[in-house]
Order: sequence, then C-alpha cells, then structure tokens
Amino acid sequence: MARKQREPVVERELTEEERLEAEMAEAARRGADDWEAPPGKAKALLPTLKRLLGMLAPFKVLLAIVFVVGTAGIVLNVIAPRVLAEATNLIVQGLVQTALGAQGVPAGTSQADVVELLRQGGQDDFANIIQAMDGFTVGAGIDFAALSQVLMLVLALYVVASLFQWVQGYFVNRVVQRTVASLRAAVEDKVHRLPLKYYDSMQRGELLSRVTNDLDNVGQSMSQTLSQIVTGVLTIVGVLVMMLTINVWLALIALISVPLTGIILGLVMGRAQGLFAEQWKRTGRLNGLVEESFTGHALVKVFGKERVVREQFQEENEAVFQASFKAQFLSGLVFPLMTFVGNVGYVLVAVAGGLFVANGSIRVGDVQAFIQYSQQFSQNLGQLGQTFTMVQSGAASAERVFELLDADEEESDADGGTIEATSGAVAFEHVAFAYDPAQPLITDLSLTVAPGQTVAIVGPTGAGKTTLVNLLMRFYEIDGGRITLDGVDTRTLTRDALREQTGMVLQDTWLFGGTIRDNIAYGNPDATEEQIHEAARATFVDRFVQSLPDGYDTVLDEEASNLSAGEKQLVTIARAFLAQPSVLILDEATSSVDTRTELLLQQAMAALRQDRTSFVIAHRLSTIRDADLILVMEHGDIVEQGSHVELLERHGAYRRLYDAQFQQAAVDLDLEDAIDGHTPTGSVATQPQT
Repeated sequence: MARKQREPVVERELTEEERLEAEMAEAARRGADDWEAPPGKAKALLPTLKRLLGMLAPFKVLLAIVFVVGTAGIVLNVIAPRVLAEATNLIVQGLVQTALGAQGVPAGTSQADVVELLRQGGQDDFANIIQAMDGFTVGAGIDFAALSQVLMLVLALYVVASLFQWVQGYFVNRVVQRTVASLRAAVEDKVHRLPLKYYDSMQRGELLSRVTNDLDNVGQSMSQTLSQIVTGVLTIVGVLVMMLTINVWLALIALISVPLTGIILGLVMGRAQGLFAEQWKRTGRLNGLVEESFTGHALVKVFGKERVVREQFQEENEAVFQASFKAQFLSGLVFPLMTFVGNVGYVLVAVAGGLFVANGSIRVGDVQAFIQYSQQFSQNLGQLGQTFTMVQSGAASAERVFELLDADEEESDADGGTIEATSGAVAFEHVAFAYDPAQPLITDLSLTVAPGQTVAIVGPTGAGKTTLVNLLMRFYEIDGGRITLDGVDTRTLTRDALREQTGMVLQDTWLFGGTIRDNIAYGNPDATEEQIHEAARATFVDRFVQSLPDGYDTVLDEEASNLSAGEKQLVTIARAFLAQPSVLILDEATSSVDTRTELLLQQAMAALRQDRTSFVIAHRLSTIRDADLILVMEHGDIVEQGSHVELLERHGAYRRLYDAQFQQAAVDLDLEDAIDGHTPTGSVATQPQT
C-alpha cells in the first residue's frame, strides 16, 4: 500500500495575541537559561525572585502604567490627611474663637493681644496653641464655607485615588495572569522536550504537583504580592516625606519601628523559607501517593492493602500538616508582631504630638494628620511583612517549577534533516548504550533488517528488548556506533522526521478522551472518513464498532472503560495502521488479553505488518513462529538469531525458553483439566492415546 505523503506545513502570519504569547513563552525560557538551576530546597530567594521579575520583561509598558497610576493614587492618598488636617484646624480655631468671645474677650482683639493676655494669666500652653493659628479672630466662630471646601476636596482626593487604585489593580492582574500563562506555556513546552529518562526518575504525582499546585501557588502569590509591594513601598515613602514636612522629631520617633521591623522579618523569614519549601515538597509527595493509589486502586483491593495505603497516606498527610502548620504559624507571627510595634509607635507619636501642640510647635490638626500617617506607616510595614511571607511561599513553589524548567533536555536536533517515505531497511552498527555509565547494557550490537522483514525479539526480563526499540525511536541516545534507516544515520534526522516513519503498538493501551473516530485518526489527523473506516475494517475494529449505539461517534471516558481490553488494543492497532509507517514496533501487544482475543489481535497485526518492517517484542513464543528473524537477547547482547526452526535445532538459549514455556503450558493444561473434573491432577502424561 502506498504510504500517504504529508503535505508541507505552510507558515502563516501570527496574530497580535499569538505573537504576545510567543514572546511571553520565550521570556520564560530565556529566564530559565539565564540562571543556574536553584537548589532542591527553597533557599535561593533572591535569585528566584530576580528570575520571576525577569519574566515581567515583555510587560514593561504595562508595568510603567502600573507605576505611574499607582504613584498618582498614593500621592492623592498621602495628601488627603494633610488636607483633612486643615478641616480639623478650622473647627478647633472656630471653637476657640467662639469660646474666647463667650469669656468676654472683646471682638476684634488681635491675636498677639490674646496671646499676651493668656500668658499674663499663666495659660502659656493655651497661648502657644493660639499663637500657632492662622487668621485668628475672636468671636468669628467656625468658617463653614471654608470647611465645606476642604471636606469636598478631601472627598475628591479619595475618590480619584480609589479610581487610580482600581486601574492599577486591573493592569497588575493582567500582567500577573499573562506572566503565569507564559510560565505555564513554558512548562508545557518543557514537558515535551524532556527525555524519557526524566519521566523514568520522576514520580508522576510529583510532576503533576509541580505543573498544577506549584504553578497555581506562584500565580496566587504574584497576584497578591506584586500590587501590595508596589503600593506599600510607595505609601511608606510618601508618608515619610509628609511626616518630615510636618515635624522632623515626630518623624524620627515614628521611624523607631523600622529597625524593629527589620529584626522581626530577619528572625522569621529565615526559618519560614525552609518550612515553605518543605511544605510544597511534602505536598508533591502526597499527591504522588494519592495518584498512585487511585490509579492502582483495583490492585490495592485485590491484595488487601487498603490499610497499608491508608497508613502511608496518614503518614504523608501528617507530614504535610506539620510542615504547613509550622510555616503558616511562623509566618502568622509577622502581622501581630508588626501590629504591636506599630501600636507602640502610635502611642509614642500621640504623647510627643501632644507635647509639641502644647509648646506651639504644631497645630492640633497637624497632630491628627501625623497620627494618620503614623498608622499608615506602621500598617504598610506590617502588610509588607505579611507580603514577604507570601513571597516566600511563592518562591518555594517557583523554585520547584524552575527545577523542572532547568532539567536537562533532549539533545537539540534543530540541524537535523528530513526523509521521504522509506523502504524500512534498518541497521544497528556496533551500537553501545548504558542507562548508567557505570553499568553498560549494550556494548557492541550489530544487526541488519531488510525491508518488509518481521523481526521478533525475545529474552528474559531486563535483557534489553525494549531498550533496542527505544534506541531505534531515539527515546534514548546511543553512546556509540550508529543506527541507520535506509542507510541514513538516524542522528542526522530530526526526531519528528524519524518518528513519522515509525509506528508503535504498546502493551499498555492508551486512548484519549474523545470518540473512537478521533482515537483512530490520531495516527493521521488528515485522514478521510473512508480511510478511517478502511483502517478499522483491516484491523477488525469495524466489527465491534458497528454494534455500538453511536458507532464511531462513541465517546470514550477517561479510562476507556466502555471498551474491553481487546477492543482497546484493536483501536490502537487501527491507529497505527492509519499512520502507514515504514517501520512498525509491537511491544507485547497481546500479552494482556485472553487466547481467543489474541488470535483476533494476531490477525489484525498481520494486516498491519504487511509490506513493512516490523519489530515484535514478545514473551509468548507461539506468537512469533512465522517471524522472518528471531533475535534472542541476554544482558543487552544478541546471543542467537535465526528462524523458529533453526533456533530450536541449535538447542541453545531459544530452545531453553521454548521448553520452559512448553512445560508451563502442559502444567497449566493439567491444572485446568483437574479443576474441570475431567481427569485427576497429573494424569496428562499417563492418558492412553486414542
């Protein structure tokens, strides 16, 4: 059958949205390349934060808007208490002017005369207060016109400041969500560029925890802290400036809280950082355990391990609780301690402010404004302290995500070439490979497979059977020698180009959520409806699909539980058939089904193997009798090769495997007969022949 040629991909111009997404993903990858991989536990706080901030580079314009708008809002918020102080001064001055008139001081008495009169009466503090007033007039009362203007101005300041804060929050949220989206895209891209050995060494639940929980925590931390840090720092600077303009000495008293804040943060943050790292590490392990137990829940029940699994869960859950409790408890100390420091500063400012009013250094309204500033100052310091604890939690998760981004990738094949439809000639030339350099697996393997041949690979577990096909597919890179396809070294091709020429049917069937039609077409998305049906008929899928109410539109659930094991395997064979590969790999494709279904699968695979080079990994030797070439592997080497009959006549490793399976089959038949009640156990060899 002629193999369908795939049409070349035509590049199109990216939309503005796609271009922005590409730039964000590139910025995330660039951040991953610019920094050395952080250690396994979250200790490198500053490099991690710098790396996260580096991912904000594509949003310089939006960040500039955030800074300008945030600054404007802070300026208005900071000015408002000072303006409100004038309202207080107007009220106090009006009440004093009215009180003095009621006490008999003649209207129109000058401010200087009133001050002198009070000093003569021994009321120096009262005299100092009146001396600090502007435009003092005995009996004038409260200037409500001026007071209303001041109050309207304060209201306008707060309204406009709130509007600026809303705009700031909008842009901050947009920047953060875009950044997290780019980080998520970078992680997704990284997952596809990681070698198979990474997944062999990483627990799936742990990997999923990094991709989901840790990414979500990074996004949540950035969303909650970025705006608070910008607002808090600007507010502290603005408030400090306003306090200095009111009274330098009061400002110095208020600043007493700063070194105390530094001491608190230094003591708490150092210990909390390690605890947050432990919290997310333990969470990853717990997720791994849950994923593993849920995936294998049937096996857990079969072996009665529910109690063991529950005990393991309780142990890991307790570890997560301890780490989380300690981290949250320690970080929770920051806010009350900061509040206490702020209250101490508030008391000192109030007492000192009263003394300054009494000596006429400042007015009552100024003290009120200063107390507001003092509260804002201590409150924002406390919020920054609380924010830093969230930053620590986010940094611990970010380091775990960055560890994933920094993992060693597959060697780049950007310079690799492509190859047209091949005949399927495969050659292994002095191939060497080892998973661990200290323990070589394949030392010097050579093999030549002619186009269209069916090569069966047998041998004990760990002999290197699956490794051989993994090397052919370049799931792992060889350490020496070379592998060729139609005389072309596979390392000179891109992995995509190589894998377009190959198809695999694995022992563990994997079907995706969707219809049966979608799963078959996964091997060739451009296939027509007729081609899909042709592949289904050739592999006996059409036979059972026609009996389903929805036919090819039958939707498979997450585990494809609405199909039997044999039906699922037939769908995977149809998927490979539709892809029309030049080289086919069948890895224990029939080992998990019954004998009757196996016969059906064998017929389907025979149709699939027709006119193409096939590598068949099998434990059941009865399934490979008709193979053109059988390879017997032990310890990574081919110890025998030949046809089924030739290998039996040699009385070597293949004969030993064959005899062992034959004897086991005889024992199984003997046991079945005994159970069915036909003959007593052990009577197979003694039955009379008819």
